[in-house]
Amino acid sequence: MTSIPGTEAQHGRQREVIVQCRNLWKVFGATKHAFERADGAHLSVEDFTRKGWTAAVRNASFDVHRAEVFVIMGLSGSGKSTIVRCLSRLIEPTTGQVQVEGQDLLAASESELIKTRRSKMGMVFQHFALLPNRDVLGNVAFPLQVQGVDRTTREARAAEMISLVGLEGRENHFPDELSGGQQQRIGIARSLATDPSLWFLDEPFSALDPLIRADLQDELIRLQSQLHKTVVFITHDLDEAIKIADRIAIMDQGQIVQIGSPADLILNPANDYVARFTRNVHRSRVISVDTVLRETTPSDTTAGPAVRPTERIADVASLVVESEHPVAVLHPHADTVAGYIDREKFVRVLAGLDPQ
Repeated sequence: MTSIPGTEAQHGRQREVIVQCRNLWKVFGATKHAFERADGAHLSVEDFTRKGWTAAVRNASFDVHRAEVFVIMGLSGSGKSTIVRCLSRLIEPTTGQVQVEGQDLLAASESELIKTRRSKMGMVFQHFALLPNRDVLGNVAFPLQVQGVDRTTREARAAEMISLVGLEGRENHFPDELSGGQQQRIGIARSLATDPSLWFLDEPFSALDPLIRADLQDELIRLQSQLHKTVVFITHDLDEAIKIADRIAIMDQGQIVQIGSPADLILNPANDYVARFTRNVHRSRVISVDTVLRETTPSDTTAGPAVRPTERIADVASLVVESEHPVAVLHPHADTVAGYIDREKFVRVLAGLDPQ
């Protein structure tokens, strides 16, 4: 495959690390002292059961890069929601290390932790947790009020966020006057009001109807293209993960079993669990255009359409099929041609086969 310089950076491999998690454990029923005294990292499942301990997160390590959408997914009970709560210390980890922008979060005092949450973290949960006695403007402005921002400034900022999520004209409505999708948009706007550098979303769309859920997934993608936040997103839905993720971490029984791009997981599953999890995903939905790139030849023409290397095969299929000319692939950060789509490889991917 012809490589395009800069493509890997698009997936976060060359970006600044914002969240660094190392050897994180959350064991319900065990104190840190008891866990370390028992050499808990080397205990068997039977040992945990005998002690009455439940290991919700087991020895998790990963990095999240600036402006990356990092999705943690797994089935119910896999530990995905516990791990994101440990990252913000809404749940106290049993042991391990968590750093946010270089700050040792597990060593932070209560006041330092509160300051970090208020200034650096935005959070959206499955249950909207809106204040029923406040209108939309009041709900979105609330985090700024907690920070002591004056009313004029906080309401101006809240109005910007309300417009950003498409709720203009509903500033004076109360939550119970709005649909579920609109209520979650309020939650999204509120989480962005303080301009956090780190955005946690814990199954934010799971309680919504499928059509509304799809709309909000599109909305998240649109917002991310504008705001470039560092996102940790929790879901049990593989289709949702594939749609929004730069990288995905798959969890099973408290352990992270594989981390990679959607294409990595589909093409190179680490074990049978990941293979079963991803078995029904068509390759054209996860393989990007740069995988089917060929170099230019003297016979190539610039008269045809052009696509970006990070676009998915399925998303450009109709364009490629209908074009009478070679389809150009542009450089990641410029409008110059890096190569052209190899139609034979392209067809192989559409047929569900490896491109090679």
